[in-house]
Amino acid sequence: MQFVLFTDNLADLSVTQASAEAKRAGFDGIDLTLRPGGHVLPEHAEMGLAAAHAEVQRVGLSIPMVSTAVADTSSPHAEAVFAAAAHYGARHIKLGYWDYHPFGTLARQIDQAKERLDRVVALGKKYHVLPCVHCHSGRLVASGGPLLYLILKDFQPGEVGAYVDPMHMTIEGSLSGWELGLDLLAPWIALVGVKNFRWLPAERDARGQQRYRWEYVPLADGQARLPEFVDYLKQLKYDGIVSLHSEYKGESSFRRLSTPELVEQSRADLQYFKSLWT
Repeated sequence: MQFVLFTDNLADLSVTQASAEAKRAGFDGIDLTLRPGGHVLPEHAEMGLAAAHAEVQRVGLSIPMVSTAVADTSSPHAEAVFAAAAHYGARHIKLGYWDYHPFGTLARQIDQAKERLDRVVALGKKYHVLPCVHCHSGRLVASGGPLLYLILKDFQPGEVGAYVDPMHMTIEGSLSGWELGLDLLAPWIALVGVKNFRWLPAERDARGQQRYRWEYVPLADGQARLPEFVDYLKQLKYDGIVSLHSEYKGESSFRRLSTPELVEQSRADLQYFKSLWT
């Protein structure tokens, strides 16, 4: 397996600095943001990824995947992003998201997502890269494992990948839904994104209902059942890329960590997650 560090929360560092910190924390590579606001901008995909690739290699790491905002071939600079990823060895591409809009239209939106994905799959075949759909939570068409399965089920494994994520799959299916979703997605699993969370009480709404919010916490402290999740991945003989998402900045974190603190927490998280595989 390759353990990589997602660079989204290292935006204050250059690619060289982020790579050096990732290596110091024990990672094999980085999951580079190649999207608006990312370390490489889509409009500069070729030159930006060329420079990033050279810097990461110099540190002794790799870029096996990139995280993009591409959700259709009509997304800005979609072909340039895929071409650059192929050129510099980032064979796994995390796609962007399809928003879920009004209640009562989900079945139609799933069909639309499949049409968009079909076009993206063709682009992936052209450049010999694998587009991967992140199993996120919330008001997205591919929210949770079962919904993502409905989108992927008519595609062959190897032409599109499922990017499974225990935290988001637990948010959408806390008791057993994450497990059932993992079961359905098993043939397509091509990426694993790791983070953890806990639910906390929030304010009551206008009608008196108690509401709850979630916040990111260290991997060993959260409510996603990572040991069991890993046991299933081992049963499936998963040996691909694992991207650690150290979402420890901002209001959704258990503490607002500085960048050095985030890197240190990432090192501890990586050690814990690796221990689950032994």
